[in-house]
Amino acid sequence: MDQTAKQELIESYGLSEAQADAILQMQLRRLTALEAEKIRQEHDELQRRITDLQDILARRERILQIIETEAAELKAAHSTPRRTLIEQLDGELEDADLIANDRAVILLTEQGYIKRMPISTFEAQNRATRGKIGTRMKDDDGVEHFLTCNDHDAIMFFSNRGVTYSLKAYQIPIGSRTSRGVPIVQLLPIPHEEKITSIVPVTEFTNDEYLVMLTQKGYIKKTALSAFSNIRTNGLIAISLEEGDQLRWVRRAHSEDSIIISTRHGMAIHFRTDHDQLRPLGRPTRGVRAMALREGDELISMDILPAQVVDMVAVASEETETEELEVELPTAQGPWVLVVTTGGLGKRVPVSQFRLQNRAGMGVRAIKFRKTGDRLAALRVVNELDEMMLVTSRGIIIRQAVKAISCQSRSATGVRVQRLDDEDAIVAVALVPQAAESETAEVIDTDEVTVEIEAIESELSEALDESADESTD
Repeated sequence: MDQTAKQELIESYGLSEAQADAILQMQLRRLTALEAEKIRQEHDELQRRITDLQDILARRERILQIIETEAAELKAAHSTPRRTLIEQLDGELEDADLIANDRAVILLTEQGYIKRMPISTFEAQNRATRGKIGTRMKDDDGVEHFLTCNDHDAIMFFSNRGVTYSLKAYQIPIGSRTSRGVPIVQLLPIPHEEKITSIVPVTEFTNDEYLVMLTQKGYIKKTALSAFSNIRTNGLIAISLEEGDQLRWVRRAHSEDSIIISTRHGMAIHFRTDHDQLRPLGRPTRGVRAMALREGDELISMDILPAQVVDMVAVASEETETEELEVELPTAQGPWVLVVTTGGLGKRVPVSQFRLQNRAGMGVRAIKFRKTGDRLAALRVVNELDEMMLVTSRGIIIRQAVKAISCQSRSATGVRVQRLDDEDAIVAVALVPQAAESETAEVIDTDEVTVEIEAIESELSEALDESADESTD
């Protein structure tokens, strides 16, 4: 019997004679104990497996992680490298070669509708007129961003989270003056909670140019423009933000240029962008303090002054003994600082009246408000041949020559630049490049007379106010 069992063990299970003898010498109770232990181990393993599977079904993040892991394993197991190489041949046509590099206006609303319009859609008008409808919006929508560019330019979109996205201008669909546009989420992978806060057109990404970024809490930094030459489809981190802060303004500048920053209550600070005041930083950095704000005030605008203008301001600052002393108004040459209020008033102020200061100061006053409730809408650096386009919260757009606005001092209230409807206000100002000058209509000569009359009236009104204050005292 033992010999038969031994032979069966060897033939059926492939055991050696020693192994078969050892099994036959074991007592029956020991064999039963081994089988019971095996069943217990299998039971415990099944219980652990059931618990793990129930946890997977209950947690979506584990399901997504498993899918991602399995997809990566499939890719690693079955992917093969591309055997062909796609190269751009000399003389081959690209999309940009088939599209004229015309001037265009890009408009983005608060609810994220964007469109592109030829700049010829808006011919030049006289100052203090009403303007034209620039877009059809919902009742609770408003114009958020407004700029001019070329159709071949790369348009950089900066979000409040400090992320930048990029599109070619011609990729933005053309719309009529009365169209709403298309949702920007159809063009860019912007998350629902993210908002575009600044748009910058770029013709060429060079090493000698920088992007200057300013946050809502007043932190500023500059980063080389070449660092943004390759922006991924899902965006690129442009600045590191602290909790509760947002990226608001981005401008292009050279290291010899200077920055002028303004606040809602009409204050402005002017400082250089050189290494002493603003050294270059990498993309994932926060920056340094730009301006000290009074309680209840906020930053609303930032613009760049070219290097040659900075030298002129530096000379004027040396000749100015006190902050209140103002230099003579140069009316025949620019550039000027264009100041526009939400109530439709504006003026040109010589840049020499904004003396150079150190970063993080309080600044100087840029305008004296004529009525209570009026606030600063925009502060831009302009030249004599520039044209500007103003847009209101209701989408009314007017295009006019900068020289139609009188040149006044920092303490003046300005002249009427746009007639506004009730409850409407100016929200943005965009400059039309001088290259578009040939397309603009000539402003009638009577405007120049009106400018001088209003300037004189403004000066007389200020003199009367001052004399009345002195008599009261």
